[in-house]
Amino acid sequence: MSLLETNQQRCIQCGICAEVCPVGVLIKGTAGIEQILPQACIACGHCVAVCPQAAINNQKALLANQVTLERFPVLSEKDAREFLRSRRSVRRYKNTPVPRDQLLKLIDIARFAPTGSNSQGVSYIIIEDSKILRQATAATINWMEEQPKTHWSFDYHIRSYYETEKDPILRGAPHLILAVTETALAHARENTIFSFAYLELFAPALGLGSCWAGLFEMCAFANYIPLIKLFNIPKGKVITGAVMVGYPQYPYYRLVDRNPLAVTWM
Repeated sequence: MSLLETNQQRCIQCGICAEVCPVGVLIKGTAGIEQILPQACIACGHCVAVCPQAAINNQKALLANQVTLERFPVLSEKDAREFLRSRRSVRRYKNTPVPRDQLLKLIDIARFAPTGSNSQGVSYIIIEDSKILRQATAATINWMEEQPKTHWSFDYHIRSYYETEKDPILRGAPHLILAVTETALAHARENTIFSFAYLELFAPALGLGSCWAGLFEMCAFANYIPLIKLFNIPKGKVITGAVMVGYPQYPYYRLVDRNPLAVTWM
């Protein structure tokens, strides 16, 4: 079966599909749109999505599976700035579990994030068992105690763990979401970062807050076995990121400033 099927009655030979193809699978030839090296197709779906006549069907990105946009959704400049600036790293959560259907909505949007060469390949583990979360915190603390104090916060967090009732690692979040990829996947960390960025930006729409679990990640990336074995990671796969999720305990009323913009023109 051919990779591409073109509806000749609809096709107006505009050639836009060939122009946007990132790997040059399509060309505009004398006989119309032609395909070369179909095996190079990365299934990005650009050709199908950009065609103004819905004249192309790609077997790797079926037209029937694409959602038609009545209009391209664009926020005003002011709304977009406020939306992006209002994202906060939430470190205090209500002791309320998030329903599974809401968590699925959250990670479902993450899978639409851009990935290197459309490699995708990120799967997710959602931890909702409070016992496992406590064990993960304890394992991370143990790992930190065994390390040279190369990070400024280690002593502070270790002391906080033993001297207070607060969780300095997972911040009392009711859920932890792990990103998992094949060990040899190219762009694995970058793909994870993009997917979690989508997740974090979408979370407020569901009334949720989130925060990267940085100290947990340091422990996981060091392949600390007492931590890794808690999650039954399939053979050949590896944790590539972790984000805490839950209902924020407190609202935020102001947009915090950052360092002044630094830019060089050349």
